[in-house]
Amino acid sequence: MTNEIKRIIDGFPNENDDGFDAEAGCAAFKQYHELRDKRFNLETDQSIYFLDITGRGFLAPAIINQANIKLTEQEHQLLKLGPRFIFDDPKTASRRRTTELATLKRKLEARFFEKKVSPGRPVEQFIAELDVLLQNLHNIPTTKKQIKSNKIQTNKSFDTLSSIIQSSQSSQSQTNIRPRKKKNYGRIVKRLKYKIHLANTVLRKTDKSKVFHLGTVDHYQKKSEEYMEKTKAYQCLGVADPLPDLIQRTNKYLLDLRLAKWITQKQYEQLSIKPNEVELAHLYYLPKAHKPGTPLRPIISGLKHPTIKISKFLDDLLRPLFDQMALNSTVTSGFDLVKQLRQWSRNHLKQETLFCTIDVTDLYTMVPQIEGVLSLKKMLDQLKLKQVGGLKVETIIRLSRLVMTNNYFSYNGQFYHQ
Repeated sequence: MTNEIKRIIDGFPNENDDGFDAEAGCAAFKQYHELRDKRFNLETDQSIYFLDITGRGFLAPAIINQANIKLTEQEHQLLKLGPRFIFDDPKTASRRRTTELATLKRKLEARFFEKKVSPGRPVEQFIAELDVLLQNLHNIPTTKKQIKSNKIQTNKSFDTLSSIIQSSQSSQSQTNIRPRKKKNYGRIVKRLKYKIHLANTVLRKTDKSKVFHLGTVDHYQKKSEEYMEKTKAYQCLGVADPLPDLIQRTNKYLLDLRLAKWITQKQYEQLSIKPNEVELAHLYYLPKAHKPGTPLRPIISGLKHPTIKISKFLDDLLRPLFDQMALNSTVTSGFDLVKQLRQWSRNHLKQETLFCTIDVTDLYTMVPQIEGVLSLKKMLDQLKLKQVGGLKVETIIRLSRLVMTNNYFSYNGQFYHQ
């Protein structure tokens, strides 16, 4: 087919029937064909590579074992269940129940407060009822007589929620696990952990397909060094932990803003940090198994980083402004894309229209700090705002600069500054 198209293109005249020079149009069409052919070849190469590492054709693999670890059938089947699988362990669930219910309650109350509504007794009652329901589920009796007795004792207000959860569990067990054949997942997990550690292997979920990937430590270390050398975005600090100094500097900066009346006392208390509540961010990588050579995507996890409170505070202030500005140039989902294309194509779509995609390499790693803060200032100036949420624009810029210039993290026993 490709050769046939090429033969037809080569046979095109450089002049049309009216005597006008059509060389430019012919050259453009040839360039389009060459680009199309190049992309087709690239997709073919990637597909062959994917076929080679998975052995399953174009279907997504259950696991990607590039470390070539010998797995038993049970270990292989466990990894096939994927990162989201949680095996049935009532004892562990029971131990975590109190903590997770407290977290759920806090999130529910936060949602109520966002809407300026007091949670009151309904939330307390819901959590109490859910606690009793979970206790019943964590202590499921084995005999039919006990099951019948337990159902009678269960409060009727839980019936709907209980039936939903139990039906979900039963449908999952029917499709994935035979109910009469209980597997000792705890033992399999321990054995698998030991085997992975012994083989000097890293277990990660993949970047796109979210299946398990087994790679060697040497591979990860090599790719990490190559990435840091390529981007030159990280400064190695050695083994000197920057966390204590970062805590002290962050709190002092906030105190100075408070004394200068740039922030309120409430905001100071909200943003200041305690040493026992924070941790330095850490770097890890997700393998891009869908690409040749399995490059790595860097992820800096800083859920308890000293500046995370300030970052979230600024995000709550600025995100609504940005979303409003970018409303007409943002696609929120595949459905939204189809909808916008349909509307746009009514008046703008032509035969020569060419759709292109642009990908920024290492976007989050390579955002320049100074230019990032200046872009934020430019956005706020364009909106002609002097305050946002009661906070002066200058204060927002100062806090943004503090966050941008204090990205510290640990990796492989070393500390880095971005």
